[in-house]
Amino acid sequence: MAEAETAAVTSATAATPATSEPAADQFFVATAEMAQLQLPVSDAPYVSGSDSSPELLRRRVPSMRVSEDVMFDRWCDPAQPRVVHFQDICEAAYKIKSGIMVTPCTRSHISEECNMQLFFKKDYMQYTGSFKERGARYTLMMLTEEQRKRGVIAASAGNHALALCYHGRELGVAVTVVMPIIAPIMKVQSCRDYGANVIVCGDDLAQSKEIAMTMAKETDLLYINGYDHPNILAGQGTMGLEVMEQVKDVDAIVVPVGGGGLIAGVAMAVKSLNPKILVVGVESEKCATFSAALEHGRPVHTKCQSTLADGLAVPTVGVNAYATAAPLIDKMVRVSEEQIAISILRLVEVEKAVVEGAGACGLAAILSGALPELRGRRVVVPLCGGNIDTTILGRCLERGLAAEGRLCKFTVTVSDRPGGIAELTRLLAKLGVSIKDMLHERAWIRNDIYSVEVKVVAETINAAETYRLRDAICTAYEQVRFGPICGSFD
Repeated sequence: MAEAETAAVTSATAATPATSEPAADQFFVATAEMAQLQLPVSDAPYVSGSDSSPELLRRRVPSMRVSEDVMFDRWCDPAQPRVVHFQDICEAAYKIKSGIMVTPCTRSHISEECNMQLFFKKDYMQYTGSFKERGARYTLMMLTEEQRKRGVIAASAGNHALALCYHGRELGVAVTVVMPIIAPIMKVQSCRDYGANVIVCGDDLAQSKEIAMTMAKETDLLYINGYDHPNILAGQGTMGLEVMEQVKDVDAIVVPVGGGGLIAGVAMAVKSLNPKILVVGVESEKCATFSAALEHGRPVHTKCQSTLADGLAVPTVGVNAYATAAPLIDKMVRVSEEQIAISILRLVEVEKAVVEGAGACGLAAILSGALPELRGRRVVVPLCGGNIDTTILGRCLERGLAAEGRLCKFTVTVSDRPGGIAELTRLLAKLGVSIKDMLHERAWIRNDIYSVEVKVVAETINAAETYRLRDAICTAYEQVRFGPICGSFD
């Protein structure tokens, strides 16, 4: 069916004169039915909300560069950044308390392993699965009556869109979200289920933002920046107030950092109540935008690479977030992909918590040993999001096992006569090794015709047992190729 739709859209595009150029930006979701109408590009409509479905083919019509006028957001002006104050956060806490869950902040079972009293603030338990609800609800509640009637618009690939759509429905505010084609289908559908007007356009979030801001200017909608609008920052800061009420004598708080909205609000809240609390920001080494901003003394564009912490992959820190957070952050830490994978695995195994990569970065910094000054102290880590795709979760768990040395692979040549494979499996069973996968190779082997090459993927208790397995295999067989133990998977 997808091939038929693609062919139909190609046919419709071919019918458009090659010299025609759209006068303005047109973005749409094409269906097979629309393609059969042979509409020229200039007549292609916006398709969103209930009129489209996640199975539809998405495409973006190439357009001219968006002007600086269109991209200017008066709420996020680099020339006049707005610092969020403690009073703003207190007001936000009062206004949103009836619509936001006060999530638990409990002592972690990993405390002894980390040699500190570790507390997890479990904001992945919010209705839409992330802390973004705090800022989204407060921002919608602060709209004027005229703005509420017109509605709001935003660009997001996930958590901000979900939070805005849900609370827009709860508060009776019309919400339009522009999501890039890389946005997970389940998140797109969830936004539609909340009754929002969803437009799937743009190759990435930057293009989606261009589209959203263009529409905001054309339709007089308020554009809400998901990590830099002042009311967003104030709303996120309410997490800090809750932490201070739930955990006594906090020594430090370790916060994941992407666009900077969460750490700006939380840092302002906790430092206002206790200036001695250490505030640590954690970034993925694949997209260390806040560290780059601190080095340059202002937000700068930073090239982001693909990362497990996709929620933190923001190329430029928010101007308001930077102005608020920069004077309050005591230390910035970067974590690797394998450290993020290990923290996701540890949260599932020990805490029974499913947390996305971005939400697990705080724990990753602690497990990596990058914060030795926190040993023996009372430390809070926000688990700020749990919206991770099932398939990605499975990959993260496997990568975490491999990074810890608990999942290994090796190739060994054994006899192809009866009992050859049985001898190998008996050895593995004796060592307490679990076989995850096994493949026999006979055709592309240079040994004698009575040999077989066996490729094994196995799971052990820990890295020490994996080294013991390697030694036993190398002792028992002459031809062995063992994969890396505790190796990087970058």
